[in-house]
Amino acid sequence: MNHFHPSKITSSFCHLEQSSLFGQVDDLQDLTFIERPIRRSLKTAEEIEKLTVDEDLNDIERAVYLLSSGQDVQRASVIINLPNLVRQNPAETFRRVVPKVREVLHVAGADMQLAAAGSFLTLLQDDIVLIQTHTHSILQIVLLNLDHRDTVVSNAWLETLLSAIDALPKETIRQEILSPLVSKAQLSQSLQARLASCRILGKVACKFESPIVKKDLLPLVRSLCQDVEYEVRSCMCRQLENIARGIGLDHTKAAVLPELVELARDEGSTVRLAAFDTIINLLEMFDSDDRTRVIFPLVKTFCEKCFKADEAVLASLSFQYGKLCHGLSASFTEEQHLWFLEFYKKLCVLGLQHENGHSDNQVYPLELESKYALVRRNCAYNFPAMVLFADPNHFLTELYPTFSSLCHDPEITVRRTMAEGFHEVRWLLFGHWLILFCPKKYIKDVLDALLSHLQETLELATSRGEGPGPESKLIVPELVPALAAAEQKAALSLRWRVHERLLQRYACLPRVVSADQIYFRFLQRMFAIVTTNNVLPVQREAARTLCMFLRYNRKQEQRQEIIGKVLQELAQGRSYWNRLRYLDLCEIAMELFSKAYFCKHFLIQALELVNDPVANVRYKLCHMLPRLRSTIRLPADKHLLQQLEFCVRKLLCREKDKDVVATVRKVREGGVDDITEYYFNQGHLEMSLFLKEKHTEAHYQQPSLLCSNGTLLSSLRNRHLTSPQLAASLNSTHKTPVSTLTVKRRLRDAGLLGRVPLSSVYVILPILIFYFYWPV
Repeated sequence: MNHFHPSKITSSFCHLEQSSLFGQVDDLQDLTFIERPIRRSLKTAEEIEKLTVDEDLNDIERAVYLLSSGQDVQRASVIINLPNLVRQNPAETFRRVVPKVREVLHVAGADMQLAAAGSFLTLLQDDIVLIQTHTHSILQIVLLNLDHRDTVVSNAWLETLLSAIDALPKETIRQEILSPLVSKAQLSQSLQARLASCRILGKVACKFESPIVKKDLLPLVRSLCQDVEYEVRSCMCRQLENIARGIGLDHTKAAVLPELVELARDEGSTVRLAAFDTIINLLEMFDSDDRTRVIFPLVKTFCEKCFKADEAVLASLSFQYGKLCHGLSASFTEEQHLWFLEFYKKLCVLGLQHENGHSDNQVYPLELESKYALVRRNCAYNFPAMVLFADPNHFLTELYPTFSSLCHDPEITVRRTMAEGFHEVRWLLFGHWLILFCPKKYIKDVLDALLSHLQETLELATSRGEGPGPESKLIVPELVPALAAAEQKAALSLRWRVHERLLQRYACLPRVVSADQIYFRFLQRMFAIVTTNNVLPVQREAARTLCMFLRYNRKQEQRQEIIGKVLQELAQGRSYWNRLRYLDLCEIAMELFSKAYFCKHFLIQALELVNDPVANVRYKLCHMLPRLRSTIRLPADKHLLQQLEFCVRKLLCREKDKDVVATVRKVREGGVDDITEYYFNQGHLEMSLFLKEKHTEAHYQQPSLLCSNGTLLSSLRNRHLTSPQLAASLNSTHKTPVSTLTVKRRLRDAGLLGRVPLSSVYVILPILIFYFYWPV
């Protein structure tokens, strides 16, 4: 090993300076901070002395002391802990601590102000204090800090007040909040105060009856709607929805609608947008005559003006467009209906075609292009609503070009939004949605969005056919090629989770397409994925889908061929990876198929893997032994149980891999006790079934049957018990005595034969003869 000396490092730096590779050596002086002494303590003795408080002080005295002469961090701690002080001693806290908090907040920073806003909100919401006694002092502090010069702090106190209004009684709101609100809403007040007044008016409008709102609040509302600042007009316009619901349906037309009409024609775009959103939210409160004579011309003018000169408002307009059309559709004439539909088509191609005075080849600025993309995405979001608005029967003539354009949109977010919302109208447009699979270069982008509702969309094919039967599954000829192409594209992508989810959804194909189509178009592909794919979750999902295809295939020849191919390519495959997948497939088959079917077609081949040359295969087989044993039905599958026990003995005798040996011993320790108990409880023993079938036979036969069942269970639980011991055990629990011969006969009929221990002479003598006399 080479060791470097500091002098060599210095010379190396000098060499670098001469070669001008890393600049001036003076730059290395910036690293001198490494040599600075490290401060061993966070606080000095003097600082600790300043932070020390007398331990004899109680909580109230300590809070007063810290608020008076403590540091900012200590004051903030007291303010945060204020709700706990009120819970412990409310009278003293409001008499001594709260006035100190009010003094501190005059000079406090933003962090302490925000902490105080949260503490006072807790006091008002959690009913910690009595409303009649201390609410006045709390609200005075809140209202005083609404005019804080810091906008963040002011908004925090405003949110505290708005949240507290829900918990305050009407009389308290009227005296403590509405009285000072009249002066704060005046034009002479600051912009921040007038904005806060708008939000407070909208919040308290729902707390009072209609006459009070109309008498006390409506004049202030009108004044703020005509404010000289557009921010105030916009804020008050968004609160008109609450005002309208507060004064009721009868007064909305006369009091609120004129203000909305005037604000919708405002010179400020944000004010017009606020009016537009409020009108949409209040459509149900206007009658048909108002919608036809007032709302429709107003909205039409707003849409045309935004489309020509105000791209910033188009995003909100396009997002609310579906709700707008449905709210007004009942009052539309045919001409008005057509106008709104045509305007939607223009929005869907905004930025793509010759619209808004731009040519096809014009390159938009990046900001404008992103706005246009947002508009088209909002149009895709509203597409299901527009399908219902246009009448699904006219989809091909009215909306199919728009549908195709949105599905082929160059912006990925537009295509994903189309895919995510298609399930809402899938019963209306089944057959047309396959266009989402068609753009080969975009298949990966939209496929993930389609998967969430792909299964129910595919199953729609069976409900749209002409009557029952296989012919009803062939109503869309393009379905199978589109699904096959989608799987191919997902397999070629790097998004293996999308591929896994797609294979999971393909499990419903037996209910959608015919068995022949699955057999010839999808089955071989599932085998290819299981044997060649490099992603384990994808392989396992393909194996599950393969089992689903096998389960729902009703043609015996195809089923036999599938099973034969599974055994040939997986159970007997040359790659140990394929043999591991066969064991995965066995786990799935035990869930999907009956135990008899599994034992007949899969169990023996699984047990033969005990001779596999790869330890990983044997290790996985050992883990599966309890589940494999649970599929065996006694006494019908007695030979399978013997073969399984033979596999366990073989592993114990010949296995050299320590992990496999440990696993099989762990399985062996479980023994047959749990399995036989499971058989007995679940009714899988042949004798239990026999008891159910013979429940109507004569009463004199029941002791013999119980004897047989109990004999089997006792023998299986402890194989070392002799026949006399079993008879004694049964006679201790049954009134009718059972003879030893009866026990022996029952055990012999069940295949449980006795074992006689051999003398050591009979074991050792053949070994000695073989060793000394066998010719070499």
